[in-house]
Amino acid sequence: MPLSDDRAAAAVDALFARALAAGENAARARALVDDCSDETLVAAVLRRAVPLAFLDAVASVSPWAERPRVLACVVLNPRAPRALAQRLVGALYWRDLAEVAATPRLAASVRARAESQLKDGLADMRLGERVTLARLATPPLLPLLLADAEPRVTEAALLNARLREEDLVVALRREDVRPSLIAATAECPRWQPSYAVKLALVVQPKTPLPLALQRISSLVPRDLGRVAADGTLRPLLRAAAEEVLQSSTAQRD
Repeated sequence: MPLSDDRAAAAVDALFARALAAGENAARARALVDDCSDETLVAAVLRRAVPLAFLDAVASVSPWAERPRVLACVVLNPRAPRALAQRLVGALYWRDLAEVAATPRLAASVRARAESQLKDGLADMRLGERVTLARLATPPLLPLLLADAEPRVTEAALLNARLREEDLVVALRREDVRPSLIAATAECPRWQPSYAVKLALVVQPKTPLPLALQRISSLVPRDLGRVAADGTLRPLLRAAAEEVLQSSTAQRD
């Protein structure tokens, strides 16, 4: 039977007090961890600043050493040594890897390893998992998610608060950019005001002509000149840029 909130909080306090009492005595810490049977309780205590011996014991005593969600709590613990955290990252589930990658207080090497694990496992993730990851991902992962073949993943990545304008512009200017990214970016309210994104859409040869033409009038003269002179772009788009450029020049004169 699940514990009530009050009883659960009391149980966490009691286990935390025992962990503090065990201190850095490895044998006592292992005995304490070995005596635990409630995963929720162990995970809750691991959110506190427990002694290093307790962290080591959780990471090495069965069954906790085989429980990825418990190990994630060890990695995320503010007192976890970098070496221990790096060793455990390889055992974590993707959602916990995403949290590790996005936690600034963790060592850069730990976060980088979590991101590397996510990149390696991306091809095996289901659509719903990739959509969720796209909402949570850190900048090093977002280019891969923006290039995903599924529009739902792309759309989620565009709304990720960590997506930087410069990274989206780079993705839009790639020769192998997917039409779904172009379409989703053009429709995304978050990116519609961005001048750099408008320009990237205009100069991308794969952008549908109507979408590119809609943005021509937003460009400054210098960029209009670039578009008009770019032989890789469609003649109608170049002619439109030249027309808008001449019109703006005439107005200034």
